[in-house]
Amino acid sequence: MHLEFEIDKLTRSIEDAVTGDVLSTDIVPLEKFDLDQITKKNGWKFNWKKEFSNSEKQVLKLVTVHQSCVLQGLVSFSVMPGHIFMSLIETAPHNFGKSKKYIGVPGNLVAYVCKRSFELGFDGYVAFIPKTKLTAHYEKTLGAVVFGHRMFIQTQAAMNLVSQYYPDFITNK
Repeated sequence: MHLEFEIDKLTRSIEDAVTGDVLSTDIVPLEKFDLDQITKKNGWKFNWKKEFSNSEKQVLKLVTVHQSCVLQGLVSFSVMPGHIFMSLIETAPHNFGKSKKYIGVPGNLVAYVCKRSFELGFDGYVAFIPKTKLTAHYEKTLGAVVFGHRMFIQTQAAMNLVSQYYPDFITNK
């Protein structure tokens, strides 16, 4: 699947789109009970039940610390030899478009995947298959590079993203 997500802004966490207030977040595994709210009827675009049922993939949810039952975004990835492959990422419907509630959700999710890559000893390497029209956007916002039909976030770009969202992780590295 080709990824089509837009980095609206690289923040320190996620920010209230109206007030600019920064909210603390957690990224935790998606639970089976979460699947009831992640439907096309509720505005989600992708089949997260399929992602969740694939034992080779990890599906994580982004939530705020104060509202852990409200999903802000989702990411799915697989651990591959030497890197992580990000297969799907989606911002919650209420964080999409001109009337979005929070900004910074996609950047937060990608930074977390890069952090996970460092934790696994992969030097921050993350791969994904982009929609062609967004290649330049990912080069500019994420520092990703094109390699064949995939894009890779390499060590320095991953370090930049992780330090933006998880500065304590970089300090302790």
